[in-house]
Amino acid sequence: MGKSLQTVDVLAPGQNLGSYIQTVNSFAVLSVEEEQKLAEELYFGGDLDAARKLVMAHLRFVVHIAKSYSGYGLAEGDLVQEGNVGLMKAVKRFDPERGVRLVSFAVHWIKAEIHEFILRNWRIVKVATTKAQRKLFFNLRGHKKRLSWLTSVEAKAVAEDLNVEVKHVQQMEGRLAAFDASFDAGADDDDEVAYQAPANYLEDKRYDPSAMVEKANWSESSVGGLNLALDKLDERSRDILQKRWLSDSKSTLHDLAAVYGVSAERIRQLEKNAMKKVKAYIEA
Repeated sequence: MGKSLQTVDVLAPGQNLGSYIQTVNSFAVLSVEEEQKLAEELYFGGDLDAARKLVMAHLRFVVHIAKSYSGYGLAEGDLVQEGNVGLMKAVKRFDPERGVRLVSFAVHWIKAEIHEFILRNWRIVKVATTKAQRKLFFNLRGHKKRLSWLTSVEAKAVAEDLNVEVKHVQQMEGRLAAFDASFDAGADDDDEVAYQAPANYLEDKRYDPSAMVEKANWSESSVGGLNLALDKLDERSRDILQKRWLSDSKSTLHDLAAVYGVSAERIRQLEKNAMKKVKAYIEA
């Protein structure tokens, strides 16, 4: 349908929402016969003028639905406009042979667009991504009977009513109670407000220069000291330590016993003595 359905100042509420609502309420409501005829002209004949008339006649219904979402703090004009997008999608897909009125079919599409808009814009960080979280987001506020936190009994009742887990109810309640905060202080904030910005008290210690230098020095010192200590061992002792501890495929005592023609116990003794010498060299 695209641009053929676009009507200036009707599908886009703009800033004068009152005038828009007055305009859409002036459009005549279609009778069953009129709606059926227009739907058939669109569905079977691709008549875009019929689609325009179907959309115009149902814009008041979008306003009615959008008003029910006014508690989310978003501009009602934006909610109406998103609902209009859903209405146009519904008109495009409406099958007149279903035996239902367009308004019954369109309500799902209108709410789906409004829901998606609210989830994108209600908070900086998304509060609902899964199907269960979306269900809770739009139903939990209606299930809460008071402003305080839900008790365990109330949370369980809500979970059973919505067919979700209790922990999901409690998680969503916490998300709904949270609020967005800027990481940095605002340009116009005075000292009494600016100090509260997270940038002033949240510290990322992963890239602390002194810690990184200390770690690098320790690593270099350890590896260098180990190599020097190994160089001071005899060839057999050094080979035993390397194959037992420093190789990707470590040898067993019996493997080395077969190589040097001695017992596994003797290899263990040589290993132990070599470890003592390495420790002494490093600590010296």
